[in-house]
Amino acid sequence: MTEKRQLPVYSRRLREAREVCGISQRNLGIDAGLDDFVASTRVNRYETGVHQPDLQTMQQLAKVLDLPVAYFYAEDDELAQLIKDFKGSGKRKRSRAKQP
Repeated sequence: MTEKRQLPVYSRRLREAREVCGISQRNLGIDAGLDDFVASTRVNRYETGVHQPDLQTMQQLAKVLDLPVAYFYAEDDELAQLIKDFKGSGKRKRSRAKQP
């Protein structure tokens, strides 16, 4: 019997965030600075847990998806949501502060 391997949390969160943004694996990779010819394959391998992105790559992916890096590594779903919400609330506060 073959056991199904559980995906690393960063893989699951990366795929979910990309799908919510409605962006393809290829376009996400290209926007994050990956080479056009390997962008789709690399993002696919991150999402399937075959490879783990280094910190710099994850920072670029997170920037494109407008999420903090910590979101991708939060083991608990509630904590991940709090991180995501906190990032969003910071934007609203900053935009209000800029208004005259």
